[in-house]
Amino acid sequence: MFEIKRKHLPAIAIICMLVITHMLALNVVHTYPQEYQAFGEDVDDPTNPLIYIGVILLFTAGMLLVFKYGKENYLQYAILGVVGLTLFYVFYPVLFRAGYPLIEALQFDLMFFISISLAIALTYLLYKKPEWYVVNSIGIIMGAGIAGIFGMSLGILPVFILLIALAVYDFISVYKTKHMISLASGVMKMKVPVMMVVPQKASYSFADKKGIEQELDSDKQREAMFIGLGDIIIPGILPVAATLHLPAMWVGGHYAPNLVALGSVAGAVVGMIMLTRFVLKGKPHAGLPLLNSGTILGYMISYFVIYQNLNFGLVLPW
Repeated sequence: MFEIKRKHLPAIAIICMLVITHMLALNVVHTYPQEYQAFGEDVDDPTNPLIYIGVILLFTAGMLLVFKYGKENYLQYAILGVVGLTLFYVFYPVLFRAGYPLIEALQFDLMFFISISLAIALTYLLYKKPEWYVVNSIGIIMGAGIAGIFGMSLGILPVFILLIALAVYDFISVYKTKHMISLASGVMKMKVPVMMVVPQKASYSFADKKGIEQELDSDKQREAMFIGLGDIIIPGILPVAATLHLPAMWVGGHYAPNLVALGSVAGAVVGMIMLTRFVLKGKPHAGLPLLNSGTILGYMISYFVIYQNLNFGLVLPW
């Protein structure tokens, strides 16, 4: 009989957060307007992911410079501003659609002000009480919104390019240059939802922690498990792209693109299970090589079973 040990609970929680984020993304993306497309109308342009990768590299270099010169406070305020703006963009389309009858009755866009209020309130809560449950909750909301936006902005081929390129980058940054560990420690000090935190005990205080490098180097049992928000967001882009950009058809009463999307999520879960097994051994590991590989493999298997061809949606049918 399989026995769940206490040390496994954070890993299970991280897998649950992955699934919740991806499923939220698959649902909220249908409320987003076309204006949310990050790269314009041509979602199949294979150069689009290169822009995103370039932005990531510049942002990473900028953050490392900020940490080097001890200007974390300025970066913290900038990131909090981005958090608030992102939350507004996530909330508003969802609340607008849900509250549209009320908006028509009042002749006033009440949902706009509710969205702003929610975004400001949650950002302020994050600033004043950056505990692990606050960081994780806001991270899930942001992650669903960001995965949704990039999933609707990129076709299947660009998403494949993005996932493969970022998996390679993550491998290099963790195992070769090792700057990702320094970046994670610096981000942790700012207490912003760029890293998800799952403690072994509910009494754990994330707000009191100064960094993760000491804990990673220590032989003692770890108090919490950490995973970058990007490790949850990036694999979630493919399921969203699948549900939006694959050819529409029905299989056994089910919408085929949604089935492929669920297969992609299942692949991401397998990748996360493999990743957490390594992390539980006590050393930091690059997440995206396993997560993106699992997501792509889950997508390809489910696509082949459902569509019964080998173009995998990378070539548009004519």
